Amino acid sequence: MQISVEATQGLEKRMTIEVPAEKIEEEVTKRLQSMRPKVKLHGFRPGKVPLSVVKKQYGDQVRQEVTGEVISSSFYDAVSEKELKPAGMPKIDAHPVTTENGLKFTATFEVYPEFEVTGIEAIALEKPVCEITEADIDNMVEKLQKQQTLWNDVERASQKDDRVSCDFKGTIDGEEFEGGSGTNMPVVLGSNSMIAGFEDALMGKTTGETVEMDLTFPENYHKAELAGKPVHFTVTLVKIEEPSLPEVNEEFVKKFGVEDGDVNTFRSESKDNMQRELDKTLNSKIKSQVMEKLLEANQFDIPQTMIAAEGARIAKQMNDQLQMSGNKLPANMKLFEGKQFEEEGKRRVALGLIISEIIQSNDIKADADKVRAEIDKMAAAYHDPQEVIKWYYQDKNRLSEVESVVLENQVVDWVVERAQVTDKMTSFDEVMNEKSQS
Repeated sequence: MQISVEATQGLEKRMTIEVPAEKIEEEVTKRLQSMRPKVKLHGFRPGKVPLSVVKKQYGDQVRQEVTGEVISSSFYDAVSEKELKPAGMPKIDAHPVTTENGLKFTATFEVYPEFEVTGIEAIALEKPVCEITEADIDNMVEKLQKQQTLWNDVERASQKDDRVSCDFKGTIDGEEFEGGSGTNMPVVLGSNSMIAGFEDALMGKTTGETVEMDLTFPENYHKAELAGKPVHFTVTLVKIEEPSLPEVNEEFVKKFGVEDGDVNTFRSESKDNMQRELDKTLNSKIKSQVMEKLLEANQFDIPQTMIAAEGARIAKQMNDQLQMSGNKLPANMKLFEGKQFEEEGKRRVALGLIISEIIQSNDIKADADKVRAEIDKMAAAYHDPQEVIKWYYQDKNRLSEVESVVLENQVVDWVVERAQVTDKMTSFDEVMNEKSQS
């Protein structure tokens, strides 16, 4: 087998491979002979069909099969011999096979980039440090109280934080539109859940009062056919209710799964939940910084085939989510395409290559204890944690998914140990508010 390789552009290689005719013909003859005992043709006894007849009948088909297999095996033998690492399937340009010249074909493909991860010691990270205080727990309890808000009828003018029930009808250019009218719609004044001006117009009004308002839908309104259009609403207040928070007592805490009804137990469990969420968020912030810094410090060519494949994978994921949501897509909305996610695909592929290089260069392996801890953490959210743990450990593919997560976290730890880290004191609310805005 003769092999020649030339570089074209970027990471692309063009490899020409020549396979002797004897190799093709030997394999074709071997297969035809193995077929002969099974061939049944009119005029011949079973198993007695001459090889020349079998060759005439099936030779072209067998040669085509052999050629395809030889191309595949020869390509992988060649890249192994030349120590190349293809980053995707090759494009094969096959030439006609002749008994004189044998098989000659050209394979065009991209290879994985060769690089070393650098700049780790120069990476500067800002590590948020936070402790949960009693005031943080008080705030969380108050949020839980608000989730259980009690609403009481009042006979007065409406004010901020009241919940008003109203009948409404909207028109655009004097015409009603889909979804523009309803009855007994609840609106909490000051919640900013309605378009600008709607809630303000209902402040200081009384039950039975009708309000006329001229407003404008925002430019980014979720219904494209209404975005930016002026609208007139006629709204009648049906009921006004003021909020009151439930008392934090045995009855209240039992609603959140505290079986003994003890308020101190409730606060302790609330703190544990807050700590888990805080730890998860802090780790996510550090991980995000590490990934961005690794990308900044390591620039290299990336195979276009890998970028395209990752973009297609993201698009499929987005389309699957749309279809699973059950919402009917607008008639003019097209499904996502891979090219729309080219930049994100490039970023993910680059990070994957960097992480893989760090793992291989430093012989980092998934810590079994950390894998178990990760599985325990996921299992804790289920009714029967032991069954979930068993479910992961009885399947290598499921277990490998968790190991990949742990490996990535270990890479982050590895970078943090070598980078320049500055602690930044922050509060629980600051951390969690930044999370909600990101």
